[in-house]
Amino acid sequence: MLHFSHMVGTLIDAAAILIGCAAGLSATKPIPPAHQSALKVLLGAFTVYVGLSATWQGLHGGFLMVLKQLGIILLSLILGNLTGKFFRIQKSLNRLGQYAKQVISGKNPESKSRFSDGFVTCSLLFCMTPVAVLGSLQDGLDGNFKTLTVKAVMDGLAAMAFVTSLGWSAALSVVPVVAWQGAMTLAARSAQPWLDHHSLIDPINATAGLLVFCVALIILELKKIELADYLPSLAIAPLLNWLWG
Repeated sequence: MLHFSHMVGTLIDAAAILIGCAAGLSATKPIPPAHQSALKVLLGAFTVYVGLSATWQGLHGGFLMVLKQLGIILLSLILGNLTGKFFRIQKSLNRLGQYAKQVISGKNPESKSRFSDGFVTCSLLFCMTPVAVLGSLQDGLDGNFKTLTVKAVMDGLAAMAFVTSLGWSAALSVVPVVAWQGAMTLAARSAQPWLDHHSLIDPINATAGLLVFCVALIILELKKIELADYLPSLAIAPLLNWLWG
């Protein structure tokens, strides 16, 4: 039985996609560039707050303890990035993104495959992102759905654009989004008691917070970061904390 009360962030994301699709189909003109820029700055600032607050809440104890925790987090990010590059996580996601871009740019509105292409393309773009993993884990571990709220804004705006070229089938991507993110959230929720008993939630949240901060840098176009390659650090951080705890 699904516990939808444990999937608040995912449900917000799904609602944003549906609203974005509805707005895209009914809109007579796109959002003005000035409004887009203002929204990007606001979203970036909010993402900075979400990321750094999660990291701050994951740190505790005295000065030396905090330094130790920061050392574990930074080492986790380094090892996680090396692991991600070894398994070519970001390159794989980039290939999916290129496929989606080709489908969107070359899609004929009268094409017979428009329905399936719209569903598959939007499902890949909305599901296969590092933010989906980060937000779902945070939502499951401690009910923090702020990261998925950031994703919801981005997905809603993207849905407005996609639906005009791919049709209303883009709205059906909410089904795999809810299934994928919901599964990760519920899996994290199931593991939460064991992780909490061994004091492993804080290093995960602190590491995730820094990765969310990196999302802000990407949104604000301040730095290009291959974020997906850092995802293994979410598993490495609690492992190092357990070994050095």
